[in-house]
Amino acid sequence: MARVLPLDLLDLDDSLTDEERQIRAVVRQVVDDRVRPHVAGWYERGQAPVRELALEFGRLGLLGMHLSGYGCAGASAVAYGLACLELEAGDSGVRSLVSVQGSLAMYAIWRYGSEEQKQRWLPSMAAGEAIGCFGLTEPDHGSDPASMTTRARRDGTDWVLSGTKMWITNAPVADVAVVWARTEAGIQGFVVPMGSPGVAAREIRQKLSLRASATGELVLDEVRLPAEAALPEGTGLRAPLSCLTEARFGIVWGALGAARECLHVALDYAVGREQFGRPIAGFQLTQAKLADMAVELQKGYLLALHLGRLADAGRLRPEQVSVGKLNNVREALAIARQCRTILGANGVSGEYPVLRHANNLESVLTYEGTAEIHQLVIGQRLTGLSAFA
Repeated sequence: MARVLPLDLLDLDDSLTDEERQIRAVVRQVVDDRVRPHVAGWYERGQAPVRELALEFGRLGLLGMHLSGYGCAGASAVAYGLACLELEAGDSGVRSLVSVQGSLAMYAIWRYGSEEQKQRWLPSMAAGEAIGCFGLTEPDHGSDPASMTTRARRDGTDWVLSGTKMWITNAPVADVAVVWARTEAGIQGFVVPMGSPGVAAREIRQKLSLRASATGELVLDEVRLPAEAALPEGTGLRAPLSCLTEARFGIVWGALGAARECLHVALDYAVGREQFGRPIAGFQLTQAKLADMAVELQKGYLLALHLGRLADAGRLRPEQVSVGKLNNVREALAIARQCRTILGANGVSGEYPVLRHANNLESVLTYEGTAEIHQLVIGQRLTGLSAFA
């Protein structure tokens, strides 16, 4: 009997438009050409050519691709999701570069910034010529951003920022940071050029996950900014949380890419690997694993596609994104771990991408809201009661 790939079992491509399939094909090709041949080395060295990748992705229109104007592609939410899936099939760190650039830093400026801020930053960020980061998480305040200690105070017409942000993707290579700080009036967003006096980015080393991603600590020591550095509409905690919702949508799709890659590798390996005189793919226990993983992958894809269609219709709610992030990352991690068992000892070798994806997904499970946070978001919607405090 002829083999089919997992996402072909239900003919899911029929749910996409021709344009969506074309965008997917372009992104898949650039991942094949620019990422897959090199990513194992990037991961091993803990360093990727972020600026080169940003320029490549900018030429393709992938940075802020779901935004409109200012050099952005204005693509659909589903097209953006498919791009995230293909990017993360290469590596979660590569997709993180695009997500943080477009859905966090660029989206914050696009949604809450002044026209001057948009004109100053968005075209160069869309082109990959300027790289952005998003400073919300702090060393002691991850899941509880409302307790942030980074402060912004007025000094004449200027703002003065002091504080530390932690686990900030792109920070070591960024040209601009969107930083959230506490003021006398509440939470406020600021556009901070990384060359400003008092700004320092320290790269986080010894990571065992997302090693092909630049991650840093952002330190602000009495950073003086003009009044126009504040995001005019970026006030209150809802503003940064809405940016997180944008990024989580990309993760809903991206995690499926890592899972799909692991499952494809495990399938090929199982068909070619012989034990006891036959391919291990012919054993019932192996087929049970493969079947269960294929079913979960397809369910996750259908969930992501449904959320994408809701987003394109302007009806997507934050708790619905939480459903997608919770389910798809959790299932993707389970798939990666299960695929590792099919590869046996080879599953821990860098020759195969499976354990790299599993390690990366451990971070994806945590960032942009832990699994527990999304459970509480969903629980609050179901019960009408908050369990956060």
